[in-house]
Amino acid sequence: MLPELTPEDLHARLQRGEDIQLIDVRQPEEFAYCRIEGSQLIPLGELASRAEEIDPDRPTVLICHHGVRSMQALAYLQHRHELTNLLNLRGGIHAWSLRVDPSVAVY
Repeated sequence: MLPELTPEDLHARLQRGEDIQLIDVRQPEEFAYCRIEGSQLIPLGELASRAEEIDPDRPTVLICHHGVRSMQALAYLQHRHELTNLLNLRGGIHAWSLRVDPSVAVY
């Protein structure tokens, strides 16, 4: 089982001011349409060449539309780069929009 957290858990951690890196693995046009404030775009297809941008020393939450691509990214980063600080946003930005921040557009 790969580690994940709910949108509510992520929101609570951000509200507490935890230093969390947010990596969005969607496509640029999806990211341009809606995103979680403070997230950084690294499309899934660029992850292999940009993995060094992920800070191994702080919690990192991977985000996509529904949680599938981000889970793939998490599995890849754990396996190939031996990162142990990763969490998948369960339900992706869609769940974030519905359950935490309705100002983030749904698509």
